[in-house]
Amino acid sequence: MGNDTIRVGLIGAGANTKLQHIPGFQAIDGVEIVSVANRSRESGQRIADEYGIPTVYDSWTELIEAPDSDAICIGTWPYMHRIMVLAALDGDKHVLTEARMAMNAAEAHEMLDASREKPGLITQIVPGPGTLPVDTTIKEMIADGYLGDILSVDVAAHGGFVDRDAPLHWRHDRDLSGFNTMQMGILYEYVMRWVGPASSVRAITRVNVKSRTDDSGALRYISVPDFVEVIAEMVSGPVLHLRISMVSGLGPADSVWMFGTEGTLHLDMGTNALSAGRRGDDALSPVEIAPEKQGGWRVEEEFISAIRGHEKITHTNFEDGVRYMEFTEAVYRSSQTGETIDLPL
Repeated sequence: MGNDTIRVGLIGAGANTKLQHIPGFQAIDGVEIVSVANRSRESGQRIADEYGIPTVYDSWTELIEAPDSDAICIGTWPYMHRIMVLAALDGDKHVLTEARMAMNAAEAHEMLDASREKPGLITQIVPGPGTLPVDTTIKEMIADGYLGDILSVDVAAHGGFVDRDAPLHWRHDRDLSGFNTMQMGILYEYVMRWVGPASSVRAITRVNVKSRTDDSGALRYISVPDFVEVIAEMVSGPVLHLRISMVSGLGPADSVWMFGTEGTLHLDMGTNALSAGRRGDDALSPVEIAPEKQGGWRVEEEFISAIRGHEKITHTNFEDGVRYMEFTEAVYRSSQTGETIDLPL
């Protein structure tokens, strides 16, 4: 497409679209947000008025079929990602979709296959943003042998004590989220950036809060876990121990530990403070990250740059999306059967 104007249509204008995608696209020269379709005509019109978007469509299908856009940004929950991505690609439009990629591994594979049938179109999934400032440094330390052979990667995230009175969130609703569970896909995506994918998964899950009230006041029963323990073997050698809990209070800060034959690395995920030490050291020491190595949010910039042929999608491509959806589904299958699930599915 060269440097011609790229026209973007928005489907779904929720929190992240308003916080990141709209200002991100509007800040890029030669990019115009030309249309929006939200859950209702009225909410779409409010977004259009607030951000100066010229056209509001009554439905997402109208927006994709209209000839006024070159690229589609999908900001809906996972239950709509597959059908919208397939429609966008069928309409010969580049597509950026919010995470998580899909409801399950089969949908993710279908999306990847469709993208491969249209190699001239750019496809991207919004990446997990939390570790972007430290990813380059962690990968360089691993590549340089700082840790030696990595033996284990321990990841833990806690959401505080049980809150039984909190309203139903879309992540609690399997009809909207599929096999996606809490922040598990995001955390596994981080791990894949550093040490690659898993080869097998064993998991235990619990649903401690079995019902919540939705926006209409109706009681909804929940099958999506709020506690997960995963042991996984990684293709590159380490064992991954992943714990995610929305029912554990006063625990340690959300963190990653990597233990190797020659060194240890610790990441505080709340502050992105990195510390490390090697054999012979008395304790871990802070790792200073040079400004030029500190990554950050550049999703919209990467998407547009890839459309213009200036770079390839790295955060996050559909291949990696399939990998984290397979991991997510493997956790579900293992928790249901008690068996170890081999990857890829």
